[in-house]
Amino acid sequence: MADSKSRQMEWRVTGMDCGACATKVRGAVERLPGVADVDVAFLAERLRLTLDESRTGSERIEGAVRALGFGIAPKGAAPEKPKGGFILPEGAFPPAETEASAVGADESEAATATTAAAADEPAPAWHATAKGRLVIGTGALLAAAWVVRLAFSVEIAHWAFALATLIGLVPISRRAVAMARVGMPFTIEMLMTIAAAGALVIGAAEEAALVVFLFAVGEMLEGLAANKARDNIRALARFVPKTALVEVGSRTREVPAESLRIGNVVLVRPGDRVPADGEVIEGVSGVDESPVTGESVPSLKEPGADVFAGSINAEAALRVRVSRTAEDNTIARIIRLVEEAESARAPTERFIDRFSRVYMPLVVGMALLVAVVPPLAFGQAWGEWIYRALALLLIGCPCALVISVPASIASALSAGARNGLLMKGGAVIEAAARITRVAFDKTGTLTHGRPRVTDFVTFADTEAELLATAAAVENGASHPVGKAICARAEADGIDTPSASGARAIPGKGAEAVIDGQVATVGSPRLAEEAGMMTEGARARIAALEEEGKTVVAVWRVETLLGLIALRDEPREDAAEAVRQLRSMGIVPVMLTGDNARTATAISRGLDIEHRAGLLPEDKVDEIRRFAREAQVMMVGDGINDAPALAAAHVGVAMGSGTDVALETAHAAILRDRVTDVAGQIRLARAAMVNIRQNVAIALGLKGVFLVSTILGITGLWIAILADTGATVLVTLNALRLLVFRPESETLAIRRSLSATVQGGPQVRLSTEPK
Repeated sequence: MADSKSRQMEWRVTGMDCGACATKVRGAVERLPGVADVDVAFLAERLRLTLDESRTGSERIEGAVRALGFGIAPKGAAPEKPKGGFILPEGAFPPAETEASAVGADESEAATATTAAAADEPAPAWHATAKGRLVIGTGALLAAAWVVRLAFSVEIAHWAFALATLIGLVPISRRAVAMARVGMPFTIEMLMTIAAAGALVIGAAEEAALVVFLFAVGEMLEGLAANKARDNIRALARFVPKTALVEVGSRTREVPAESLRIGNVVLVRPGDRVPADGEVIEGVSGVDESPVTGESVPSLKEPGADVFAGSINAEAALRVRVSRTAEDNTIARIIRLVEEAESARAPTERFIDRFSRVYMPLVVGMALLVAVVPPLAFGQAWGEWIYRALALLLIGCPCALVISVPASIASALSAGARNGLLMKGGAVIEAAARITRVAFDKTGTLTHGRPRVTDFVTFADTEAELLATAAAVENGASHPVGKAICARAEADGIDTPSASGARAIPGKGAEAVIDGQVATVGSPRLAEEAGMMTEGARARIAALEEEGKTVVAVWRVETLLGLIALRDEPREDAAEAVRQLRSMGIVPVMLTGDNARTATAISRGLDIEHRAGLLPEDKVDEIRRFAREAQVMMVGDGINDAPALAAAHVGVAMGSGTDVALETAHAAILRDRVTDVAGQIRLARAAMVNIRQNVAIALGLKGVFLVSTILGITGLWIAILADTGATVLVTLNALRLLVFRPESETLAIRRSLSATVQGGPQVRLSTEPK
C-alpha cells in the first residue's frame, strides 16, 4: 500500500563541497521511514529520492538536511543559503551582484526554473559564504589571541587561545552532533571536535586554536574548488542569449528566449547567437558551433540544416524555425547529462567510499590504543600520548581520499563537454580507459553517411523509370541509401508514382505497392533470395563493388528492373583516427552491413580490418565475441546500431547533438570527427591517471604523518595541515584536467602548421552541412 503512495521528489541542496558532504546528506535522509532510492550529487547540488509521504513528510526531509548546516529548497524554487556561518553577521560582506541575483531568481520563477536560469545565479565571493566568514572569524580570533600573548602574560594568552578555540569550534561541533544523531558518529567534524577539545584539556590551547583555523581554511578551499567545477560545467548555459527576435506577421519583436515555443520563426542577424535549437528555413551563413561541439571552424548552414542554441551566426542573416523549447535545447540537455553523470559513480569511487567507512573507525580505534596503551602498559606520560592520539585523529580524516575520485571525474566530464565529448559518469570513464578494441560502424561513422548515386544499370526500364520506382519505394526513408535515391530523383526532376503499404526489410531493403504491384529496392543478397539475379546482373554488381560502390537492385514481381550504384566517401580524418588508435595500442575494426567488396575497398584505404555483410543482430554477435577477449568500444550513428552500442562495454554515438547521441549510448561525440574517438579514450586514460595520483597523494601523506605522529615527530597543527594540504593538492591536481586537450600532440601541431601556412587566423567554412 505504501508503494502506491510513494513518489519521486527532488530538492536543491546548497553548501555541499565534496563527496563527504553528499555522504552526510544521504546518511541523514536514508534512515527516515518511507525513504528509498536516495541519490545525492554534490556538484549538481541535487537530492533525489522516492518518498512515501504517509510515513515521512517532505518537511521532515528538509529539516534533516538543514540540521546538518546545508540549505535545501524544492526543485524550481529559489536556492536556500546554507546555515552555520554565524561568526560574522550576514551583512558584514554583501554578496556580489545582489541585484543580478534577484533578477535571475525572478526570471527563474517566470521560466519554471530551467537549467539555464539556474546557471545564471552568480557565485558569491568567498568572504560572503558561511565558510568564508568562519575563516575570517577564526583567523581574527587567533590573531587577537597572539596579540594578547605579546602584550600580556602566557596565562592570560592561554585563556585567549581557549576562547578562540571554543568560539570557532561551535559550528563544527553542532554539525558533528547533528551527524551523530542520524547514526554517523565518525565524521571529520566529530574528529575535529574531539581533537580540539582534548587539546584544551591537556593545555595545548594555542595549537587547538590554530587547528580550528586551518580546518576552516581547508573547508573554504573545498568550497571554492567545488564552485570552480560547477562553473565549468554550467558555463555552457551562459552562451544562450537572453532575448530573441521572433517574427510576428511581417514584423519582428524582441522577446525573452525562454518564452520561445516550437514552431516560432526567429531572425538571427550576423554576429548574433542563435536563441534556440531549430532548422534554417532561409539564408546561407557560416555558424560557429564551438559552444556545443567544441569545433572552432564554422559550419556552413543553409535551408534544411539544424542549428543549436548558443552557436554564433558569423556572416549573413538566417531565419530559423524553433524545434525545441529552452529547457530542452541541446546545451540544456548537455548540462543535465553531465550533472546526471554524477550518479553513475566509478567502481573505484564506490570502493573508496566503502573503504573510508571502515577506515575512520579503525583510525579512531588506533588513536584510542595510542592514548591508553603506552601509559598503562609502559608507564609513559598520559599527556604526551593523549596529544599524539589527538593528532592521529586528525590524520584519520578521509576527506582528501573521498574527494580524490569525484573531483577528477567532475573535471574530466567538464573538459569533455567543452570539447564535444560526453561520457555518462565515472563508470563510463573507467571503462573507456581500459578499451583495447574499437569497432566502428561504416556508414555515417567512418564515412560521411551521405552516399550519392553514381551509376544506373537498366534491364527492363529506362534510367528515369528505374529511378522513379526506387524513389517511390524509398519515399520518407531514414536510411542514407534511401535518402540518396530520393535526393537524386528530386534533383533530376523525376515525378515519382504514388506508393502504399511501404515497409522496411531490416538490414536488407524496403518494399511498397505501386500500381497494384509490389516493388522492392534491396541488397543483392535479398535479390538473390528472391530469385531475381541473372549472370549479367551478378557480373555488373561485382564490377561496381570492386570500385567501392554500394549496389541496390530494383524489381517488381518477377522482373529485375535494374541496378543503382552509390558511393559513400570516407571522412577526411578517418584514416588519421585509425592511425591514432593503433599508436595507443588499440585494435580498430569496421563492422558493416555492406557487401564484402565495398567493405574491402573502404577498409584498404583506411588500413583497418573489417567484417562485412552484417545484419544488426550480427553486429551484436561480433561485439559479444570481441568482448570475450577484449574491452570493446562500439562507435555508431546511435540509431541503427543501438543494439550493438548497448552490447559493447562502452557505446559511443556520433552525431551533432541528436537525441540518440545524447541519450541512448554510454557516451557521445558531438562533432563529426572520427579522431575524437581516440580523444575520448585519451581523456578517460588521463582521468584514471589523475585518480591514481590523487589516491597516492592522499594515502601517501597520511601514511607519512601517521608514522611521524606516533613517533612524536609531528603534532596537532601539522596533522591538520597535512589533511588540509592533501585535500588542496588533490583538488588542484584534479582541476588540471579542465585544461586537458583530448586531441593528440601530432594533430595539434599539424593544425597549428596549417594555420601558419594559410597566413594566420583565416577562417575556412565547411562546404558540407552537418
